Amino acid sequence: MALASAFHIFERSTVTHRLLAFALTTAGLSLGGCDISKLFLTAEPWQPPPAAAAKRAPAPREACSHYVDDRQPLFGDLHLHTAYSMDANALGTKTLPNDAYAFAKGDPITLYGGTPDAEPVTISIDRPLDFAAVTDHAEWMAEVALCTTPGSSSYDSTGCAIYRGEDDSLLAKLLGAEGFRARLGGFITFGGRRSDVCGESDNLCRQQLHTTWQSIQAAAEAWYDRSADCSFTTFHAWEYSRSPQSTKVHRNVILRNEIVPELPISSLETPLEMDFRRQLLEQCNDSGSGCDAIAIPHNPNLSNGQLFRAEYAGLPEAEQQHHAAIRARLEPVVEMMQIKGESECRAGMFQVVGTADELCGFEKIRDFGQPELSDCGETTGKGAQAGRGCTSRNDYVRYALIDGIRERERLGVNPYQFGFIGSTDSHTAAPGAVSEYQRPYKYGATPSQALTVAGKPRAVAFQNPGGLAGVWAEANNRDSIFAALKRRETFATSGPRIAPRFFGGWDLPEAICSETDLASKGYENGVPMGSLLPEAPRQTAKPRFVVSAAADMGTSDAPGHPLQRLQIIKGWVDAEGQFQQLVVDVAGDANNGAYVDTNSCRAHGQGFSTLCGVWEDSEFDMNQDAVYYARAIENPSCRWSTRMCLGFETENQPDACQNPRLPKTIQERAWTAPIWFESRRS
Repeated sequence: MALASAFHIFERSTVTHRLLAFALTTAGLSLGGCDISKLFLTAEPWQPPPAAAAKRAPAPREACSHYVDDRQPLFGDLHLHTAYSMDANALGTKTLPNDAYAFAKGDPITLYGGTPDAEPVTISIDRPLDFAAVTDHAEWMAEVALCTTPGSSSYDSTGCAIYRGEDDSLLAKLLGAEGFRARLGGFITFGGRRSDVCGESDNLCRQQLHTTWQSIQAAAEAWYDRSADCSFTTFHAWEYSRSPQSTKVHRNVILRNEIVPELPISSLETPLEMDFRRQLLEQCNDSGSGCDAIAIPHNPNLSNGQLFRAEYAGLPEAEQQHHAAIRARLEPVVEMMQIKGESECRAGMFQVVGTADELCGFEKIRDFGQPELSDCGETTGKGAQAGRGCTSRNDYVRYALIDGIRERERLGVNPYQFGFIGSTDSHTAAPGAVSEYQRPYKYGATPSQALTVAGKPRAVAFQNPGGLAGVWAEANNRDSIFAALKRRETFATSGPRIAPRFFGGWDLPEAICSETDLASKGYENGVPMGSLLPEAPRQTAKPRFVVSAAADMGTSDAPGHPLQRLQIIKGWVDAEGQFQQLVVDVAGDANNGAYVDTNSCRAHGQGFSTLCGVWEDSEFDMNQDAVYYARAIENPSCRWSTRMCLGFETENQPDACQNPRLPKTIQERAWTAPIWFESRRS
């Protein structure tokens, strides 16, 4: 810690230590084993503490004219950023929450950003979404507004000049923090926020954060359809973005209604996840105000095992149980798929045994950009956001689910009992822009820039357009969708609007797939995705599951692809402590001969518009906890990068077009939330 101590000779507002701290942090370095993010990227708590949500009744709305007792599939995006987010703004994004919601409803928007020379591009979504939430980063939201608004009290400060790219310091150059990194470095300080930007006691930033938060709320209210049409639903939301040691342990906070805390909770003032959850309960869920929130862990594939770890380990057992229960309560769903890749599973992980799963190679961003990965084993690592460090089985949702079973055996509480959603993590206010007929819109970029990968472990070509969040809800309104999220009756897709259903029970009819009212029979004789199986009616009973799915037909300009097969995945912990997985095909045909010509992206072969299958777990053990979920797989199709490469003459193709690590084709998919069996053993 000698180097860290030496840094304190600098004044809080000097440029030098901020850029040095930023360069070290983004490089994923540590000092004597210290967590650099805690050393540099924290601020004193707001004084006075932010107020809890004020008690009031939600604003009235008409009942939806389209209401389905057995629930309907709705598609949305619960992870997107606008120019209010520091990183998006620094890379040129100009679109705001109103633009994001307009885009989600079908209006075209013009995108800027990615690089200074990126040409603006106007895009439209292929089909409107049912729901969306803007989740701008709570961290530095105020500084962005102060530094980009001419005439603000902080606009002429040194910190703002650095952020706008008008102060290119020598030290920034020496540390390789030019351009984008130097701009972000303008906000990094020892122990908090810049006083030249935020004022004494950070009062200017607190006031501006409140103003910006109100603006975000106003956009959500303006676009929420409260009429009987119920055509579009918005949610108040923000992102809590903690990145210890260049890992990703972020969460998107989604609120049921317009009853919200005074300020969004950020990782600057609240750097520990347990404190974040405590504050969320105090300021919202347990405040008696009518405020209700969930926190969605996102993108675990870049967390080096840190997102799903028992951060409460070492506390007395009763406190561990308490914190595990709070996590289970506040985090009912997890982000399975987004622009930075899929987080379901990965072959060959530490002590994972059972069925080999060839479909686990899907959209592995770290394997594309960092092919030589070590296994973290039972430990955690660091540096994934910078393309470094080990990968953990708990970077993948399947194994986190199984680890939850192990935690229940240890503590009596399962903290990782979650459903699945997909989203985009768009930083251009383009929610739901997930078509493989377009490039990813994380940031703006020209086609040539998007397909250049040399020396770029996080190149755009390694990304994908992202996924969608799916829910089964009675109506398209806040209460119905939020209730679906909380009860985990959710599904994730890799982009297509595949609509899967999954029921489990002890007495589901064997011929349920032939029933015209499958959903009614599923609810009547079993439980839907996201549920726990009820107590077995007899000692010899074995659970039976039904999964069905409808393919996405796409549009005339962007046709969809038929389904190939349906699978059920089971996970459990065996007597030796190994993570067991079983993958079973229950409908369709994995050997249907479907393929795609990558020279034209023309698909060949037959598939299915709908599929349904029933499976009974013949190896079921009444004394063993287990988790089950379903997966729907499309026929092969062209990856977006392959389609884009066809737009170049062969001799002029960027290097990604011939990169052997990038697949030419993909098999799009959907995942249902799990169903759990919990043994009654003591």
